Amino acid sequence: MEKKQIIKLVFVLIATIVAWVIPPECLGMPDLTIIEQRVISIFVFAALMWILEVIPIWTTSVLVIVMMLLLVSDSSFVFLQPEGFTTLLGQEKAGTISESDMATLSQMKDSFGTFISHKSIMATFADPIIMLFMGGFALAIAATRTGLDLNLARVMLKPFGTRSEIVLLGFMIVTATFSMFMSNTATAAMMLAIVSPVLRQLPSEGKGRVALALAIPIAANVGGIGTPIGTPPNAIALRYITSAESGLSIDIGFGQWMLVMVPFVILIMAFSWLLLIKLYPFKQKHFEIKIEGEFKKDARSIIVYITFAVTVILWLLDKATGLNSNVVAMIPLAVFCITGIIGKEELKSINWDVLWLVAGGFALGVGLQGSGLAKHIIESIPFSEWSPLVVFAGSGLICYLMSTFMSHTASSALLVPILATVAKGMGDSITPYGGIVTMLVGVAVCSSLAMALPISTPPNALAHATGHTTQKDMATTGLIISFVGMVVGYFMLYGASCLGIM
Repeated sequence: MEKKQIIKLVFVLIATIVAWVIPPECLGMPDLTIIEQRVISIFVFAALMWILEVIPIWTTSVLVIVMMLLLVSDSSFVFLQPEGFTTLLGQEKAGTISESDMATLSQMKDSFGTFISHKSIMATFADPIIMLFMGGFALAIAATRTGLDLNLARVMLKPFGTRSEIVLLGFMIVTATFSMFMSNTATAAMMLAIVSPVLRQLPSEGKGRVALALAIPIAANVGGIGTPIGTPPNAIALRYITSAESGLSIDIGFGQWMLVMVPFVILIMAFSWLLLIKLYPFKQKHFEIKIEGEFKKDARSIIVYITFAVTVILWLLDKATGLNSNVVAMIPLAVFCITGIIGKEELKSINWDVLWLVAGGFALGVGLQGSGLAKHIIESIPFSEWSPLVVFAGSGLICYLMSTFMSHTASSALLVPILATVAKGMGDSITPYGGIVTMLVGVAVCSSLAMALPISTPPNALAHATGHTTQKDMATTGLIISFVGMVVGYFMLYGASCLGIM
């Protein structure tokens, strides 16, 4: 570990320890229990580790889960529990506890707090949203193995002809479509590989290269907003909206999400396309796209085609079929494993780091709810007196700024549990502005729109690495598209709320 990283780590550890031992009065919550304060210290640790990236962000998520199990769960170290607590808790569960011991146990709980179920913490690894991502990864792997992705790109790009501006639009549409069902990073990498020969055809003195190089990350980032599996922030927001643990339990299906967010993607894509051809006009008015390949007709490829189509259709019709989108996600995983399309080597290529990162965010949410800290925050802060517009705008802006400089997934994992608590605390005051759904989905949208810098998202970094776009170009387009996208996104979510769609 480098000296700089060591300094960061020391800073994080000091801040965590301070949060662990500081008097609750200093935090503005004098009635804070010991367990609640420990959860706060773990939250501080996670936030600083994710922001500073002392270690890989997914590794931080693993540490968060382990810390919660060891420090605040009902299976934590004995020396971190009040004396006799475990024994009395066991007697309570068995129904053999005496009245005097029951009073003692009650007193312990009041002063010490509620330990979080270790089963609830560990269950974050198998959360239904994790399964949804697994299904999405399985589809992406199978599509790549059979060449379905490249062939679909070839077919989808063919109608756009050879006119430069229209070809640019074609690349954006294809990229956005793929990013709805595949990793934004994988989509950007694939499309940049396809666009590379085209970039070489364009004259170096023109600005068309910049437009084409920027189009791919913009479309990948924006397109991912279109489905719950398009990007992890979507899944995190959806999990808290639909989860009974969060106290919301609002039923929003896969198709329901797309009904609102796909039109949003189309609008922002259209605006982005017009912006790119305005800022970076093509000097060469025509060029050809050459993508070799044909649809395979062997048994495995046909299985992939049918499974892909059936899965997407079932996702879109989840309300009509009664099949939860998380359940549907298991179909491609099962089919591809049974048929040998996905083997143990392919399973290794799944983005496990993303799954671990998401699980860590979920674990933080379990800690907030299970310890009673979320309820304590609601009761101690007068959210009902705050202006809903300030909260909506502030939450979106904070998430956007954080996501510009750190992982979008980490930003959402930090903010969504807090905002879910804030929204509940504000009660009916936010209903006229779209309610909890608008707030949480709005944060996910703002996170995905953070693409002003090469470090903001992996697609941005890949595009910048081509050498055809500068940081200034990326910042100019990213900031304009982000601002328009956030305004349009909140208005569309508000409209969807008024119409009862979300």
